[in-house]
Amino acid sequence: MKRVWMNHWFSTALNIIDLMRQDYVDLCIIGSNENEYTVIKNGCDEWYREPVLKDDEYVEFCLEFCKEHNIQYFLPRRGMLKISECKDQFERIGVRVMMDDYPIVSTLNHKEMAYRFFKEKNIGTVPDFYIVKTLEEFKNAYEDLLRKYKQVCFKFERDEGGKSFRLIDNQRKGYAALFKKQNTRMTLDDVLDALSEREVFSPIMIMPFLPDEEVSVDCLDTEKGLIALPRIKGNNKYELLRFDEDIISICRDFQNKVGLKCPYNIQFKYLDGIPYFLEVNTRMSGGIQMACYASGVNIPQLALKKISGEELDWSCKYEEKILAQVLQPVTID
Repeated sequence: MKRVWMNHWFSTALNIIDLMRQDYVDLCIIGSNENEYTVIKNGCDEWYREPVLKDDEYVEFCLEFCKEHNIQYFLPRRGMLKISECKDQFERIGVRVMMDDYPIVSTLNHKEMAYRFFKEKNIGTVPDFYIVKTLEEFKNAYEDLLRKYKQVCFKFERDEGGKSFRLIDNQRKGYAALFKKQNTRMTLDDVLDALSEREVFSPIMIMPFLPDEEVSVDCLDTEKGLIALPRIKGNNKYELLRFDEDIISICRDFQNKVGLKCPYNIQFKYLDGIPYFLEVNTRMSGGIQMACYASGVNIPQLALKKISGEELDWSCKYEEKILAQVLQPVTID
């Protein structure tokens, strides 16, 4: 029986659990979370509440948890970077961690370092960007970008899920604005007013706004070749699985030059027909089940088999598919 621990994942990881279980009878899923009412409990054979800890203390908790619960395979979500740095400590107690090595994980999880890395390795196209910490730096970067691009956006360098993302928009006023989401758009005056409250603020990445298609590619390297499943993310609650060669070739080039061993997700955004790198997430994405369902490729299960040394056999339906996910209410066990 394989004992697999998933720590404090987002709620859609319930789909990852379901995918790992397909035709896999000898699997015991152990889940943990700070939230007692997470829906992930419904997919777990064992479930535990996590303490509120950070950094080294959290790693110590994870090591003790693995020993106490006889964990064989650890799929971390919370504390990924620190766990990756301490991966050898888990391996010494017989736990295989589904994370790549710290040097590349730390680079890819730092936006500025990642963009400079992509440029150095000549991988794909990186948008122009500035990292700023003062109001004057922000103004200068904004004015420079506006000379070349129609719109400018920004977010804090340390951000997850785009919570701090803002598009600088000086045009939307009046009645029509009531029908659009307001929290992602700010006028320049409002932005400068907010930033002026700090003499030096947390680093902000400011860059051109890329308004065209967003592509999320779920990837896993295997001996048979790279699995790369590109989803075009729409605004109407549907997505499109589309195997564009320009995107696939960039993903192959990335894998050939970087050599990630565990599942990851690359996000692109188009501008004037050019796909620009947004980021690489060194974990499975929240929407991976969409790509797996449409393509017939079970990345979560293949990834688990890979770190356990099993033979990987897969085939992909290279067909364009329109995808929709229906939300259903569930009671929490």
